[in-house]
Amino acid sequence: MQYNSDSHSPVMGYLLWIFGFLGSHRFYYGKPVTGTIWFFTLGLLGIGWIIDLFLIPSMDRQANMRFHTGRTDYNLAWILLTFLGVFGVHRMYQGKWITGIIYLCTGGLFLLGVLYDFWTMNEQISTRNQIFNSALL
Repeated sequence: MQYNSDSHSPVMGYLLWIFGFLGSHRFYYGKPVTGTIWFFTLGLLGIGWIIDLFLIPSMDRQANMRFHTGRTDYNLAWILLTFLGVFGVHRMYQGKWITGIIYLCTGGLFLLGVLYDFWTMNEQISTRNQIFNSALL
């Protein structure tokens, strides 16, 4: 089975950029430190958020080179995390049923688990895809 070589999408990046003053697009592109800074400073008081409008294409290229594509889709996982993270749906999508149910019962492990997943989602999916792709060989 052949997968798209692009792990991330500029369309998704720009959609998340709309909420970028909260760092959404930076987390999506695997930049959790600056995503957290954007979250607490409202996109560096809006200035960094505006600058990111022009940086998204380069962040997209970097993410596509860094993360492995495969059966688990980054865009779907990020949509699930962003809008249903406290219910653990993104974890269930990745096959992590036990932690997904724990998130469902504890509000995303009291939101700390959701924050953890914002920091590590790309690595979780990349590792899963790499393991799945190597099993196919």
